[in-house]
Amino acid sequence: MVDHRSGGGIAFAFLLLLLKFEPAFLQQTETLSGVERNALLQLRSSLGIRSREWPRKANPCLDWRGITCDNGSVSAINISGFRRTRIGAQNPQFSVDALANLTRLSSFNASRFQLPGSIPDLFGQSLGSLQLLDLSFCSIRNAIPASLGNLTSLTTLYLSGNSLAGSIPSSLSQLVLLSVLDFSLNSLTGSIPDTISTLANLVSFDISSNFLSGSIPTGIGMLVKLQYLNLSSNQLSSSVPAQLGDLANLVDLDLSFNSLSGSVPEDLRKLRNLKRMLLGNNVLVGSLPNLFLATSQLQIVVLKDNGFTGAVPNGLWTVPGLQILDISGNNFTSVLPNSSLNANATTTTAELNISGNLFYGNLTSIMRRFSLVDLAGNYFEGKVPDYVPRNASLVSNCLQNVSNQRSLLECTSFYAERGLIFDNFGLPNSTQPPAEPPPREKSKRRVIILASVLGGVGLIILLVLLLVLLLCIRKRKGTTNQREVAAGPVTGGSSPQPPEASINFSSLGDTFTYQQLLQATGDFNDANLIKHGHSGDLYKGTLENGIFVVIKRVDLQSIKKEAYLLELDFFSKVSHPRLISLLGHCLVRENEKFLVYKYMPNGDLSSSLYRKTSSEDDSLQSLDWITRLKIATGAAEALCYLHHECSPSLVHRDVQASSIMLDDKFEVRLGSLSEVCPQEGDTHQSRITRLLRLPQSSEQSTSASVTATCAFDVYCFGKVLLELVTGKLGMSSSSEAQLKESLEQTLPYISIYDKELVTKIVDPSLIIDEDLLEEVWAMAIVARSCLNPKPSRRPPMRYILKALENPLKVVREENSSSARLRTTSSRGSWNAALFGSWRSTSDVAVIPAGSSTTRPEGTSSFKHSGTSNSQGSGQNGGAGDHSSSHRRYSREIFPEPTDEQDIGRQGQE
Repeated sequence: MVDHRSGGGIAFAFLLLLLKFEPAFLQQTETLSGVERNALLQLRSSLGIRSREWPRKANPCLDWRGITCDNGSVSAINISGFRRTRIGAQNPQFSVDALANLTRLSSFNASRFQLPGSIPDLFGQSLGSLQLLDLSFCSIRNAIPASLGNLTSLTTLYLSGNSLAGSIPSSLSQLVLLSVLDFSLNSLTGSIPDTISTLANLVSFDISSNFLSGSIPTGIGMLVKLQYLNLSSNQLSSSVPAQLGDLANLVDLDLSFNSLSGSVPEDLRKLRNLKRMLLGNNVLVGSLPNLFLATSQLQIVVLKDNGFTGAVPNGLWTVPGLQILDISGNNFTSVLPNSSLNANATTTTAELNISGNLFYGNLTSIMRRFSLVDLAGNYFEGKVPDYVPRNASLVSNCLQNVSNQRSLLECTSFYAERGLIFDNFGLPNSTQPPAEPPPREKSKRRVIILASVLGGVGLIILLVLLLVLLLCIRKRKGTTNQREVAAGPVTGGSSPQPPEASINFSSLGDTFTYQQLLQATGDFNDANLIKHGHSGDLYKGTLENGIFVVIKRVDLQSIKKEAYLLELDFFSKVSHPRLISLLGHCLVRENEKFLVYKYMPNGDLSSSLYRKTSSEDDSLQSLDWITRLKIATGAAEALCYLHHECSPSLVHRDVQASSIMLDDKFEVRLGSLSEVCPQEGDTHQSRITRLLRLPQSSEQSTSASVTATCAFDVYCFGKVLLELVTGKLGMSSSSEAQLKESLEQTLPYISIYDKELVTKIVDPSLIIDEDLLEEVWAMAIVARSCLNPKPSRRPPMRYILKALENPLKVVREENSSSARLRTTSSRGSWNAALFGSWRSTSDVAVIPAGSSTTRPEGTSSFKHSGTSNSQGSGQNGGAGDHSSSHRRYSREIFPEPTDEQDIGRQGQE
């Protein structure tokens, strides 16, 4: 009896301890009601949730991932990033009817979980307790239901990255507790509702990358708690409302890439907490008011590509924490301030871009503040001081002892118009600026003279041999060249412009009257304006026969005459299915010329990557991978034609996402052809001429202003490929500083050894399986090879085209029966596996770099997107017959891994 009572006392004491110290224990083990458990099981079935996340026989409150319970009821569901079961993925639906039985649900997060279909009215009708709703990047389509306005408890609403269409419902004005509203990256139309002013608790408002039009409602100024406002990449017009100055807590303001006009209101000066002001790519005009005080918190100011005039306010130069200042592409005109105006500035690593303006005078010590500088396209004169960064872009100015400057006539005329005297490049009788800076040290002159004397004889012998070799090459290639496209003397910007009489206008399509073009564009109405191009404004038009066209309006008072003449000369001599089609022209007006192109229904790549793929199926919020690969291959075909099929080789010089036009089937038509010119140096680029050419620095090879080499096009194309892989638009058109930052964040995740690394940078909106991921990996590898800092190490376009046509060959071993990924452990075996996978066949003629092998006459190097070489590796000899040539080719496309890469790979093994 004693033992029994003792045991009972111990059990009773243990129970008391549980009740006293673990009150939550009983609550955690408390099961859900039968209604809520059945609701979760029904939701598990309708959404196809896998057992690893939601095991059927387990307790949902304890063992189901993303389920939060409170007092025996489900309070939060988070299925963000979940993958559906195999059966569920075959027919995914937005089926969440079971949520109606979860009456205490306050949070539903399904971001990046595929829910193709419309947002059901269920949310607004049965889930009144919701406080957070996140449906971003879920492949949702159609309109935003007005019933969402019934969620009066909602504080956070994310619907970004979908294919939502229609207008923003005015009923959302009832969400008075809302603090975060994000509708970005959709296809919304209409205007911003005036009732937005009722959302007094809004802290973050993002509706960027839609098709919203109209004006910015003045009621936004009543959202006094707003800290983040992003209205960029829409079609908003009218002026910037002065009421934005009432947003005293605003930290981030982005109104870029719209059609905002008028001047910038001085009321924005009241935004004392603002750190980012992005107003670029609009049509703002007038003088810029002095919005920038010494107490300003601004870190980034971007006002590029507008129509600002006058002087830059002195306060802008003195903002203490300024990191990026980009006012390029305007009409600012003044001298730079001196160092005394920079007394309050503390940042010395800032970036400055004032290119494409009308600045003049000497470079001042204000430059000390900036580590990255772009001064191209101005009228600066005098010597370049030592404090100007060495990597500064100085082309197209009037500076002394700097190459690629404006002509004496341009500089003299500019200064004379302002009643100033030009310094004549520092030379009393100069007519042109010196081509290269003189030697800086006398000792260098002696070395040069001595080297000239000693090498004179050898140089003469070498030139004789070169002449003999060139004669032999021309004789041998005479027949082949007759079959190549005769591109004619398309000249660069520094060569004499072709006379108008030399252009064959009969090959340039129809001749339109000015009245026809006025009728087609509604008198060039701003509603039909597509964009302001660097060589003219582009308008959408409809001809009398109902055919849609794009009309470029070239204003000769602001754009040089040779620009449109060079483009006409190009079209009169060059034609290819991958180039934009010129339908005609109108040249009768003295100060205006018009070029008429075929209309591309899907615009350019920069505007289509996150748009509906077609009018029939709008379920995808971004272009799928197959279409992206098709676009990359088509653009490579166009560049391959210019580089390798034209004689002389032509350089595009403006390869970026906005230059890649897309027709109704997303076939590529390369546009922006006004900058095309012959490649610098020898036409045929023989091995000896490549050896004799002076090496270029990486800065020269990546400067879009003057570079005229095929390697530069390859570099730019690599940026486009990265945009297709990562989905980060703007990389191909960004400044050098921004590009450097992007590459530092991206390239470390592109490794020939590790496929999984690339998943960290892949566009999250892409839906890809294992095979498609290998293609994405392959394109990323090709992009990295194109972005090699050394131009000589970048692959030619014909090799890039082959790699994109056969992406799996880039990352798989051809000789492996299972086509498994390489698992080699040494550099030698890695090279062997890679080089051995490219075999020459009759279908795919791989021409090793430096090889004397030429493509057979009459064959084309182009293939339709998606075609691949399916022939066996045994044709045309074994691996031993081709090992040397293939090693040379593959090393150019995919340089051997560096020691650092080897170390990183070994660390992963």
